[in-house]
Amino acid sequence: MRTPPEDAPPARDENPAGRPAHRPTSRDVAQAAGVSQSTVSLVLNGKWSGRVSPATARSVQEAARALGYRPNVAARNLRLGTTRTVLLVVPTLTSPFFGTVYIGAARVAARHGFRIVVYPPDDAGSPGGTGAPADAPFGARHEAIDGIIASSMPLDAISGFGDVPVVMLDAGPDAGGAPTVDFDVKAGMRAITEHLAALGHRRIGHVAAAVDEWTFRARGAALAEAVQALDGGRLTREAGAINVHAAKEAAGRLLDRPDRPTALVCDDDLIAAGAIKAALARGLEIPRDLSVTGFDDVQLAMAVEPELTTVRLPAGELGARGLTALLEVLDGGRPGSRSLPVELITRRSTGPAPG
Repeated sequence: MRTPPEDAPPARDENPAGRPAHRPTSRDVAQAAGVSQSTVSLVLNGKWSGRVSPATARSVQEAARALGYRPNVAARNLRLGTTRTVLLVVPTLTSPFFGTVYIGAARVAARHGFRIVVYPPDDAGSPGGTGAPADAPFGARHEAIDGIIASSMPLDAISGFGDVPVVMLDAGPDAGGAPTVDFDVKAGMRAITEHLAALGHRRIGHVAAAVDEWTFRARGAALAEAVQALDGGRLTREAGAINVHAAKEAAGRLLDRPDRPTALVCDDDLIAAGAIKAALARGLEIPRDLSVTGFDDVQLAMAVEPELTTVRLPAGELGARGLTALLEVLDGGRPGSRSLPVELITRRSTGPAPG
């Protein structure tokens, strides 16, 4: 029997799973599901709701999975004049909080065929970082990304990106009119104050983040207002960078006062870890001699001893809602501002006021 030459192209055949040997196309999916290619496009791009029945959408999705269909992203982007890439700008890569924001945003992005690039403009949370306005990490900004979600920074921090659509996260009025998704941080500080007041605390120290951002200004203002409303309430404040060493120094200045606070309220869980170190260095026992609270509820809150009373911010939900709002902007919509509820988590770092 005659055999083909060694350099002959392989014959088109069915693979063992019964799929076509060539890369399946949207036409193959349409034929398998018994629908049009436009229906396939709507379903696989996540735009079928209200246009296609759930049963038809399931049929398309099952057919795509059975065929091993993967969209030709490069061809689609060229056709649509889009990159399907979103830039997530965060102030630091050293905080686990922003990792959770990314995870929430990435889950939504994946469902809609987008990818996310994470970029810190100038890592203010790292040694030498300043949080200065960003220079775009791409040669041609408008050709490289479709939009930006920026977390916990003012709008001018991303001024270097030009007119790319933006959604701001945890930025409040600093968003400069851009769509926003915020946390109700004021409610969080009020909840902390009420919790401490119920335990008998009236001398409260605020270990503040020395960062000029709306979220920290709002926390400080809400705490001051809540303490002022207490009968006999007194608030003292020291600020430092968001790292353990700076927080330990700032907390130490409060604890060395003759009218030492009976509770320290910290703007961040990492700051709270520094405050605990300052207390232990002075022979204070937590919470017998001093109560300490944090903010964010990152994993560190469970790692310190005693475990930290803190305010839980739904960071993953922040990222998810932010990406959803940006997709709405890219689709021609105008999403309104949204505020996410927070939750006080009480643990063993708070107790009755001494004496």
